[in-house]
This record gives sequence, structure tokens and C-alpha cells, in this order.
Amino acid sequence: MTALTWAIRAIIFIFLVVFATQNTDPVSLRILPGAIWQTPLVIALLAFFIGGVILGALSLLGVIFRQRREISSLKREVVQKPSSLTPEAPPNA
Repeated sequence: MTALTWAIRAIIFIFLVVFATQNTDPVSLRILPGAIWQTPLVIALLAFFIGGVILGALSLLGVIFRQRREISSLKREVVQKPSSLTPEAPPNA
């Protein structure tokens, strides 16, 4: 299984290297008025990919911190009231 994983990683790496070497044509990006950024296409793609990853990770920070607070409050509740989690015996009829 490990050999298969490394083979897939090697194929992906080789594909990305070939892609990068084939896309070195310069492109002009007009991000702000009056500002032109000239760079190879592969660098522009990499920069915007990394920017998207960072923005995606930042958008998840609020959810992660809220879940951590909820988990810690639930752990405190379990420590304070362990008997409230045990099921009660049904009443005898």
C-alpha cells in the first residue's frame, strides 16, 4: 500500500513539474488600477492557489474555535455531573 501511495505521489509530482515547465509564458495581471503584475503563468497560478488556500483556512477558524469552546464546555459538564449521563432504571409496574 505504501508503494502505491508513493507511486501516485510521484506521478502527480511529475505531472506538476511538466505543467510548470510548459507554462512559462509571461502574463500581465491588472489587479489594481494602474498596477500591472507581469510574471510567468505558473507563478501566477501558484500565487492565486496559495491565496485561496489561506482564505479558505481563515474562513474555517471561527467554526473551529466555536467547536473547541463547545467541546471544552461539554467536557466540564461531564466532569461536574457524571451521574446525569447514566440511564435511570425504568419504573416497576
